Amino acid sequence: MADLTHFDDAGHAHMVDVSNKAVTDRLATAEAAIKMRPETLAHITQGTAKKGDVLGVARLAGIMGAKKTSDLIPLCHPLPITKVTLDLTPDETLPGVRITATVKTSGQTGVEMEALTAASTAALTVYDMLKAAEKGMEIVSVRLLRKEGGKSGVYTLDESQS
Repeated sequence: MADLTHFDDAGHAHMVDVSNKAVTDRLATAEAAIKMRPETLAHITQGTAKKGDVLGVARLAGIMGAKKTSDLIPLCHPLPITKVTLDLTPDETLPGVRITATVKTSGQTGVEMEALTAASTAALTVYDMLKAAEKGMEIVSVRLLRKEGGKSGVYTLDESQS
């Protein structure tokens, strides 16, 4: 388990000590998508969802999710997030909504989990806002697209391996 930083030499879970790491600018981008029937997607594009502005509420929920990540994921460090952006795009070819979340900080550890939590929370909120119209929606493709900063440098998802 030497490569897994959240386990000590005895195999016990622990929070990683980042106190000796340099403070660097960090960025992570994650995505999620939620598939639905075309008639459910029409509630978003036509503004007829009974609960209101689906994409606006989901965007706010994603931002809140990023800010609460260390409360949800036991070994995540609380971080001073400096920016969270969420793009929610209706996609008739899916059909559904594509979600991209980008999180920034300057700190001693990355924001991958915050970006993944933001994208996931936004997708769950879309589901919640539309579940009366369709209970069979499917959240798919939750994954990290890119990370920058820290000693490991830049990571970009290689589409050919997914």
